[in-house]
Amino acid sequence: MSAERASASARRLYRPQPVAVEAAAGGVPVSVGGVAVQALRERWLVDDRWWVPRARLHREYFELALVDGRSAVVFRDLHSDCWYSQRA
Repeated sequence: MSAERASASARRLYRPQPVAVEAAAGGVPVSVGGVAVQALRERWLVDDRWWVPRARLHREYFELALVDGRSAVVFRDLHSDCWYSQRA
């Protein structure tokens, strides 16, 4: 396969996708895409590219166990207050 063709067919793994998240008062998700959260596994903050005003990443990530048995990683963009699924 040529490099051009491989590049055209390649896709980015775990590309963030918008997702509907219902969060509790403290900001912790209680449902993702209509599926209840069973447990919060991990929570972390990413503040990267702060030296570049337009490309700054300011996100709060959550690794979750859902009641349907899946694991999910979602984040809230702290600039836009929008939720994204990193992996579900």
